[in-house]
Amino acid sequence: MDANKRKKVAVGMSGGVDSSVAALLLKEQGYEVTGIFMQCWDVEDDGCAADEDKAYALQTATALDIPFKTLDFRDEYKTRVIDYFYAEYEAGRTPNPDVMCNKEIKFGIFYEWAVKEGLDFVATGHYAGVVHRDGEYKLLKGIDEGKDQSYFLYRLGQKQLERTLFPLRELHKSEVRKLAKDKMLPSYKRPESMGICFIGEVDIKDFLKKRIEEKKGKVVTLAGEEVGDHDGVWFLTVGQRHGFRLTKYFGDPMYVIAKDAATNTLTVGSYEEALKDSFEVSDLSWVGRDSFTNTDEIKCDVRIRHLGKLTACVVKKSADGHLTVGLSGKIFGVAPGQSAVFYKGEEVLGGGPII
Repeated sequence: MDANKRKKVAVGMSGGVDSSVAALLLKEQGYEVTGIFMQCWDVEDDGCAADEDKAYALQTATALDIPFKTLDFRDEYKTRVIDYFYAEYEAGRTPNPDVMCNKEIKFGIFYEWAVKEGLDFVATGHYAGVVHRDGEYKLLKGIDEGKDQSYFLYRLGQKQLERTLFPLRELHKSEVRKLAKDKMLPSYKRPESMGICFIGEVDIKDFLKKRIEEKKGKVVTLAGEEVGDHDGVWFLTVGQRHGFRLTKYFGDPMYVIAKDAATNTLTVGSYEEALKDSFEVSDLSWVGRDSFTNTDEIKCDVRIRHLGKLTACVVKKSADGHLTVGLSGKIFGVAPGQSAVFYKGEEVLGGGPII
């Protein structure tokens, strides 16, 4: 790739194997790579392993013989991601902080920093892809169906995709591990990172209780019968079958099917009652052109959670500007606040939060 020998790319390096291999591949392809560690959370809080992560990222940069920098985004992360996370839960919704983290941090302030510094591209270890086709940039699924992370990236637009590289798109996780081991990268044995972006695996209820107080509320059935209590609707999500107390025995498991934050009331029901064949979406974000430019409805697939089943649907615009999504079959646990992401084959069209 002689044409790219002078192209400069900032690679977000988390200390994990995926971003390490992303940096490796880009260097091998002839890019001038700089490794960037984003400090977004305090080391002592919530079991966050930022010190260890940074050490692995630095060791990897040293092994690859590339420059390494740390950017302190703690204030912005708290304001733009964590405050949003708490506000959504407090309102009774179920947000996805990784979607907001990608929009505001990795492809927000990190992207803007890279452009200001004169770098040509930013890159991450996401299992996703970008191609330029039909006059615009397309966001694609990663080919490893068990690792595809395109769901978290649907709020990226043309500006970001024009300068973004996802070098792992054509690889499976097993291949990434093997590459890291073959090159003896320090992170090749590190376990998979889980949990909230930049923080790690936490108990969501414990994390929420740092700011939101417990408050007893009623558990009711769809018929309005009071059948138990709970510690606050903001600590639960639609589809959950634990975390509330029942005073009546139903035989079969009962699931959260609705939450009312205003009255702190939780509605529960059977698995069948937790299924939906339609829902509405607001605050739409399209990766490229608005899919409704020349039509009143679109046929595509929708996913309502990371690696959730892709379900065929018909999407129509409603009078209030929202989208009404009619599903080809019923799906479980449709929670307000979750992101619904629309796909056409391998391409991400866009999406928005469920209302």
